[in-house]
Amino acid sequence: METKPSEISSSKMFGGYNKRYKHFSPTLGCSMTFYIYFPPSPSPSHKFPVLYWLSGLSCTDENFIAKSGAQRVASTEGIVLIAPDTSPRGLNVEGEADSWDFGVGAGFYLNATQEKWKNWRMYDYVVKELPKLLSENFPQLETSKASIFGHSMGGHGALTIYLKNLDKYKSVSAFSPVANPINCPWGQKAFTNYLGPSKADWEEYDATSLVSKVHDVSATILIDQGDEDKFLHDQLLPNKFEEACRSANVSVLMRLQPGYDHSYFFIATFIDDHIHHHAHALKL
Repeated sequence: METKPSEISSSKMFGGYNKRYKHFSPTLGCSMTFYIYFPPSPSPSHKFPVLYWLSGLSCTDENFIAKSGAQRVASTEGIVLIAPDTSPRGLNVEGEADSWDFGVGAGFYLNATQEKWKNWRMYDYVVKELPKLLSENFPQLETSKASIFGHSMGGHGALTIYLKNLDKYKSVSAFSPVANPINCPWGQKAFTNYLGPSKADWEEYDATSLVSKVHDVSATILIDQGDEDKFLHDQLLPNKFEEACRSANVSVLMRLQPGYDHSYFFIATFIDDHIHHHAHALKL
């Protein structure tokens, strides 16, 4: 099984290229796909900082690349975009595709501890395997200069991964993140099945719980949230995260955007601000 990534598609955009790759993941025990947007390079020896995007429930590696429009500013800022998938696929675990908010397409960016879901290790895939794979196979990437952002479940992933790995990422931002999953139905369903009943284990993957335990968060955390998002009050709970940040003296810019929902129309509207936010941090 080939762990080295092979290119399966390439499309030019804003002078650079969206390229999709496939590889076998030892971490997840299955073949995985991911996208890279390469901006136009000023010279053959130039090395680009990287910005990881984590997608939401039921998404693949394709949604962000096709819908966000992030490539335009990534091209001018000279930042590589990395978009992995949202879960293992093709393992045929009983019940993996029974619902859209759990299993396939719903990895929650954690390392599952329950035997049935032992391959659901998206945390290790994103934090460990993928950066190593990129570093070894793409010499034009400066993987030591990295930031991370995401949407919904992926916003949860970005926030928790950043807070647990402040040495690995220069900045974080999120669109409509699942910000306090231990207190919402999506999170409770996922955490019960992946992690078991211990609330202490759940807190290790809850941004609102984690932010009170970290120190030296140097970059401001940027969050955009639509006030017409139907998931705002029962699933996302960004106000809980904002309160926790204030208590921990962590700088957060929470922007409630009037009239916007949970969709990629919302993401595309404000994506430029997020790319600029990360470009500033990556170039310091």
